[in-house]
Amino acid sequence: MAHHPTSSAVERPLPAPSGPRLRPVRADDADAILEAFTSSPDMSRQGDVHDAASAEEYCTWLRGADRHAFAIVDDEPDAVQGAHGRMVGLVAVSVDEGNRNGWFFYWLHPAHRGRGLASRAAAALAERALRPVDRGGWGLERLELGHRIDNPASGSVARAAGFLHEGTEREKFLIGGERVDVLAYGRLVTDPAPTTPHLPWADHA
Repeated sequence: MAHHPTSSAVERPLPAPSGPRLRPVRADDADAILEAFTSSPDMSRQGDVHDAASAEEYCTWLRGADRHAFAIVDDEPDAVQGAHGRMVGLVAVSVDEGNRNGWFFYWLHPAHRGRGLASRAAAALAERALRPVDRGGWGLERLELGHRIDNPASGSVARAAGFLHEGTEREKFLIGGERVDVLAYGRLVTDPAPTTPHLPWADHA
């Protein structure tokens, strides 16, 4: 007699997701954040993270209620974090709900640069931030960011995500005894969408 599958059959687990993708920042990302911030001197411009305690504090700040923060994860599931993948970068927006604006920021571990991950992540997050709430977005109408003039790679990411250069904040920072300009960028909900491919979202992101 032939046997037919029944509802009691054991289901095979789905394979863990792989490939670069975006997922929400998790509390256990603090170790990866500390590794990224101590990997290169240029990461110091992203914040004051220098030990385990400051990494945990930064991670908690990222996960605040007025912020949408997403980890860029690496190609394969991580041995410690499993299917969630290890965080190698960040793309985030701090929300000014009253004005429907958002301050946009991002960084990437130096070992993972040069592959377009930051540009693809930024393009994905900007689109979602400006998408109407009834279509799964956050309903913002303007995004803005700034980067030091001596960091042209950050400007490349901004332009790839559809931001337009709006002006220069002259000599805004004093760094190593020298004044440094900051370039200001913005993107409106009515601006043309860029053609940059989006980094995919992990399930339930």
